[in-house]
Amino acid sequence: MNSTFIQAAQFLIEVLVGMYLFAVILRFLLQLVQASFYNPLSQFVVKLTNPVLLPLRRIIPGYGGIDVACIVLMFLVEIIKYVLLFGLLYRTVPSAGGVLLLCVADLAQQFSNLYFFAILLIVILSWINTNSYNNPITELLYKITAPILRPLQRVLPVIAGFDLSPLFALIALKLLDILVLNPFSQYANFMMFSHLK
Repeated sequence: MNSTFIQAAQFLIEVLVGMYLFAVILRFLLQLVQASFYNPLSQFVVKLTNPVLLPLRRIIPGYGGIDVACIVLMFLVEIIKYVLLFGLLYRTVPSAGGVLLLCVADLAQQFSNLYFFAILLIVILSWINTNSYNNPITELLYKITAPILRPLQRVLPVIAGFDLSPLFALIALKLLDILVLNPFSQYANFMMFSHLK
């Protein structure tokens, strides 16, 4: 029963904190690409993140068009997640260096995953509906992925009406995962748990 409770609590922490973290990351990206505030998804994300983000902005100002408070909030959410999980599973507090490394690794992975699935969704939607850009969610997907896809579209030719930039972007993101993010995540995990041995 105790083990079942721990599994249920772990699941709830990972899902609830993960969903909120996803909203904060999305908020950061939507601001970065200057997505429309009037888009229904933008409004949902803004309303969900404002209660915590607005007070944080009073303390931490933006810099050079970057919402620094949003970045700090991402790290705070990550730290809370790992402190809760570590306390639940190991009955101890994680090392500060280990948890910060793991936060960086996890956030990098989250950004990579978000871009990967956003590009994949764009490809699927373009096959299903050629007029999909009129959809408010698709509009945001195009806006978010533009910083990755546009440079590739300038270099790669369109072959028989097919834009190959999403394919190359997906390959590049997977290679980034395999060659950089996964090894970094393993190192961060090692640092996190090394003090328990």
